[in-house]
This record gives sequence, C-alpha cells and structure tokens, in this order.
Amino acid sequence: MPIHVGIDFGTSNSGVAVSDGRRVRLLPIDQKNVSPEVVKTILYITRDFQYYIGQEAMELYYRQNVGRLRRFARKWVGEVEYRGADMYYVTDVYAYVDELQPGRLLQFLKTALRTEGLEGTQVFDRYFTITDLLMVYLRALKQRAEDILGEKITGVTLGRPVKFSEKPAQDRKSQETLREAAYEAGFEKVNFELEPVAAALYYELTLQKPENVLIFDFGGGTLDLTLMRLGEGRRGERRVYANGGIDIAGSDFDRAIIEKRMLKHFGKGQVEDRLEIAELVNAVSDWMVLPELSVPKARVRLEQAIQAGVAPVRLRSLKALIFNDLAFSFYRAVEEAKINLSDQGAAVIALQEKDIDLWELYTRYQFERDILDHRRRIEQVIFETVDASGLELDEIDAVVKTGGSSNIPVFTQMLADIFGPDKIKASSAFSSVTAGLGIRAYSG
Repeated sequence: MPIHVGIDFGTSNSGVAVSDGRRVRLLPIDQKNVSPEVVKTILYITRDFQYYIGQEAMELYYRQNVGRLRRFARKWVGEVEYRGADMYYVTDVYAYVDELQPGRLLQFLKTALRTEGLEGTQVFDRYFTITDLLMVYLRALKQRAEDILGEKITGVTLGRPVKFSEKPAQDRKSQETLREAAYEAGFEKVNFELEPVAAALYYELTLQKPENVLIFDFGGGTLDLTLMRLGEGRRGERRVYANGGIDIAGSDFDRAIIEKRMLKHFGKGQVEDRLEIAELVNAVSDWMVLPELSVPKARVRLEQAIQAGVAPVRLRSLKALIFNDLAFSFYRAVEEAKINLSDQGAAVIALQEKDIDLWELYTRYQFERDILDHRRRIEQVIFETVDASGLELDEIDAVVKTGGSSNIPVFTQMLADIFGPDKIKASSAFSSVTAGLGIRAYSG
C-alpha cells in the first residue's frame, strides 16, 4: 500500500507525520534531539559533499569549525565583460577562498523561498540552486522516515504558509520551487496544504461540537492566520472563512534584539566615521551575510582599526565572531534568551570564547519595546483577517495558538485582549501542523 506522509518544512524546525485514518503518528526522525519528533531545519555540507541535518549537523559543525585554522588562497572564479562607448574588454575575477574550511552550515532554508532574486549559493566548487538545497534536506527527511517505517514513502503533503510573498508571481514561484525539490527528493506525488489549516485539522480531533476557530500559527518565519468552521457533521465538513498572514516571526525578533541591544558589543556607536568597519558591524544582524565576511580584507581592516585604538575591545570581539566561526553560536544565544523570556522576566545573552566575552542582561520589558512595531502590524493583520471573514469577534469560539513564537507572552496577552482569555487555546507549538499534515496526507 502506498505510504503518504505529511511534512512540516519549517523555517526553524521540521517534522514528519503519518496517519492510518484512526490515529496520527509523529515520527522520531532526529534521535539526537531532546524532542526526537522535531528536527532543526539546518543543513551542513562538508567539503567532500556529505550532507547532515538537524542536531547531527549542528554537532559536526561545532566540532569541525569553532576556533579552527584558516588558510586563504586566491582563486579564479570567472570573467566579467565590459562594454562602453567604443571600449570592450574582458577581465578575470578572483576571490580569496579558505582552503581549510571543512564544511558550510546553512539555516533558515525556507526563508530562501521568500527571498526574491535569490537563486542559489556557491558551496566550495559547486553551485547549489535553492531547489538543490531543499531537495537535499527533504531527501534526508524522507530517508529517515522510511528507515523508521520500514517501507518506501511514495507521496507527501507539504505545509506552506498562507503567503510566501505578497507578490502573486513570487508566491507561485516559491511553491513550484518547493514542489520541484520534493519530486527530486524522490516523492512521486506532492500535495500542499496551508499550515494553519493543517493545525486546524489536528485541533478538530478534540471537538465535541462545531466551532468557529481562528488558527494563530506563529513560527520562525511567518505568522499565518486561518478562520474556519470546524466539526460540522460526522465527516468533519469544513468551511474556510478567511486566510491572512504577514512576513513577521521569530527570526525578525532575533534581528531586532541584535540591532537594538547587541551591536554595541561590536563597536556600534564608536566606528561610524569608518564606513568599512561600520558595515562589518551592521552585518552582524544578518545571518546570511555574516559567515561570508571572513576574508583577508576584512581581517586587515579590523586589525588596522584595533591598532589605531578604535574601540579595540569591541572590534576584537567582532573579529573573533567572524573569524572563529562563532556566528551560529551567537545567533543561538540570542534565540535562547528570547525563548527564556516566555517563562521569566529577564534573561542573559552570553557568549564566551577566545577573544570574545559578551554578557547582556535582557528583560521582557525591553524585548516588548524592541518589537513594538512588529506587534502593531500583527494586531492589524488579525483585525483584517477577522473583517475579511464576515464574522464578529463574539462569533469566534476559539483561538488556537501554534508555532514557537505563539508562546511569547505579549502576543498571548494581545489575543486575550481582543477575543477574551477564555477563548485562547494552546496547541502543540512544534507538532500540531505536522500532525495535521499527516491527517491531510492520509485523506489525500
């Protein structure tokens, strides 16, 4: 019998589920993770093109990279043609390459689907398109799931956000890129379901009577909203009143924390008269750019500024962050502090390694101030979605939270203020979408 699974391919975490029509099963695809049913959406590619995902990828990255030696070599990477007036010439282009780099760590793969104009990236001597990278990750998920089930998986229902992009053409392109990657990963049949709708299917299993339900799916990359009528009749006939979404979520909050609180540790406010150094400092908040800064020119500029007495302690920290491969550790420290603020009033952002010793006490009040503009936009899209549904606020029976960012207290309070605290329901933050996709995969 063909096996179809549901895959929640998330910005920060992913999961696989299968249903037999009676119950849904979350597969333990990352045995090294604290929660085996959740796998980090992280891909590590070694120099000999071995591929690792999840906790295994993180552990290998730390073991091979942090504090390692570097050796740069000037290598030819192509040619550039110049045409102007009566002039024409071709010039060679060279780049400095770290010959000792053992591997490349890639995270937030799903964000690449929403980044207009991003086609791929160079990994050592190979160019990987976005489709290639997604295919590698999905193929690893498929293989792990098949090993657990002991059977071949032929079909998949993939979750997708309500909007990959506000632009319809880009939205269609993003879904087709993900579809192509799934086919290349070995799936013979590929379907899609909106992630908040999948969460609604899982919540519906708990209902004893019909309800109008708002799904508040708030993860690492997007906020997705769906207003549905659930539980009508024995066969669970459903009606979607409205969908909504916004390109704001956990990774945007991490960036806000770094920009508003952490850049000072790397020279922000003291190097603005040195444009090239200021650009390096500002790049700290961009997870896509920072790992690419470890080139000889950047090292020379930092060393010259340090010798000139320009914020030497802070620029040494910046140099260590860039050239000791500490970017991923830094981003994790920021993310963990943000998560801790959901349960406590203050958290510490700390990173202690060679030549870097960061310590920042960060309070929930500061965090809520730092993301105030995001909060206002999120509140607006909630009201817009409710208005589009044609329902009044008092006609909504429940608001179901799912996704890691849905546990942030300021948003729980916002929902309670709008709909009333008794209507707010917490679903499984990291598995309700996965489970719902498993249900959808079974039903076709």
